Amino acid sequence: MKTNRRDFLTTATAIGLGSGLSLNAADPPPRTNIRYCLNTSTIRGQKLGIEKEVQVAAAAGYNGIEPWIRDIEVYRDAGGSLTDLKQKIADAGLKVESAIGFANWIVDDPKARAAGLEQAKREMDLLKQIGGTRIAAPPAGAHRSPIQADLDGTAERFAALCQAGESIDITPQLEVWGFSQTLSKLSEVLYVAAACGHSNSLVLPDVYHLYKGGSPFEGLRFLSPETCRVFHLNDYPDIPRDKINDGDRVFPTDGIAPFNEVLKHSGILKIENPPTLSLEVFNKSYWRRDPLEVAREGLRKMKQTIASS
Repeated sequence: MKTNRRDFLTTATAIGLGSGLSLNAADPPPRTNIRYCLNTSTIRGQKLGIEKEVQVAAAAGYNGIEPWIRDIEVYRDAGGSLTDLKQKIADAGLKVESAIGFANWIVDDPKARAAGLEQAKREMDLLKQIGGTRIAAPPAGAHRSPIQADLDGTAERFAALCQAGESIDITPQLEVWGFSQTLSKLSEVLYVAAACGHSNSLVLPDVYHLYKGGSPFEGLRFLSPETCRVFHLNDYPDIPRDKINDGDRVFPTDGIAPFNEVLKHSGILKIENPPTLSLEVFNKSYWRRDPLEVAREGLRKMKQTIASS
């Protein structure tokens, strides 16, 4: 039997994912052309499982969800039906905007890289079965030490990943990892995406990673609706670049990120078809809280960021 978003809100209350489900009365009016997405890392520490993560995202009022491939695999391996999961996501009024995987598509060793591509294909097939169309492509496996390939060589490796995705109807998004020894800067990611030779290649920026890697926010003006469809929105405290780490990320407006610059240079507020804004944080203090409260607060602060810019 099909359910709908109202059913999901009722279910979320029943399973104890928080008490109030509506946004606060003081929430800013929404911009109707901007979509908001919950990256499940934000509530990953509560270990809810993908089904309850979907319920939380729907109950909190998000438009989309960005799950981790590992959680989908756990659900499947426990006997869960991917067809049923796809339907539950749709019934909740959500869209799978992206997904997080860590295939080693970029590494130097040819055998390891080939294995990474095969892993990526499996992950993309899994994602397609639940309604996804895009997957994050970070420099996993090449983040602890630089790879031997230059940017043109890296572009060839990304081209192979894009080709694999094309056969499955999933588009890889080249992700900036500010802490990485490879592709730590937006300029490098833009070059590789442009040089790979695929007209559907995408990039995936992240406010924290831009700061961590030392990318000027002015570089965001080179993004367009054709090159960026998901943007990781988060904030960071006043910690030096060489000291800050992934777990220090906080909700938008709770840190020092210059959102006026971010939104100005990215053009998010000007274009008719802006990228989906996905909340991605790994803050352990949030993981100790009620997941629905965390998701609701994150959404409210994302909307405040947009409304005040």
